[in-house]
Formats: sequence, C-alpha cells, structure tokens
Amino acid sequence: MRIVDGKNRASLHELQEMAMNTFGDMVKAVVDVKLAVMVIDAELHADEEALLIANGSNQNDLWGINLYPEIEGADFIEFDSMINLRPSRGNRSRGVENPEVRDFIQKIVADLVIR
Repeated sequence: MRIVDGKNRASLHELQEMAMNTFGDMVKAVVDVKLAVMVIDAELHADEEALLIANGSNQNDLWGINLYPEIEGADFIEFDSMINLRPSRGNRSRGVENPEVRDFIQKIVADLVIR
C-alpha cells in the first residue's frame, strides 16, 4: 500500500504496473476528501481505509474507488466499494451518491495522478 499526496504523487505508469500485479486492469484506492490524500495498491479497500485512519483520517471522509489506468475520461474512476455503504450518512449503495463528493474525488485524483 502507498499513501499518495501532493508531495508524493503517483504516475499513470505506476498505476498500470500495480494493476498488472493485482487485478489486471484496476487499482483499488481510498480517498480522504478532507485531507486530499489517497491510498493505492491493496487487495481490499478496507485495508487502505485502515491505513488512512491510522494516519489521522476520519472514516466519514473516506471513499473507496477503483482506478482503471488503461481508460481515459470519466470511466477512469469507478465509484464502487463496500466501505461506501453508509446508510446512517445517507449513502445507501456501494457507490458515491452525492454528486458534489464524486466531483471532489475526481479533482483530488486528477491532482494526485500524473498523466
């Protein structure tokens, strides 16, 4: 697992290598929308979530996504993770239902991934 932030960005090439070494076409990631950081390269979003929490993140600020490094455009990010199920916070699916949160996640990822 690797923490990605403004000082330690990830390249698209790195994501491609991670994908080949795990799921073939995707890399799991968890984004902290408050701190604008993410963790990449784990088998489970829950492991990435735990690492961020151990480093000071609040669970309510964390969202699981999948990155597809071979795809450009909107389909580069898939909003799908079990950690996103939060009925008590109004998110009743594995996706990210709030469009503002989705947009913010996209901006964070665009900043942290070097293309």
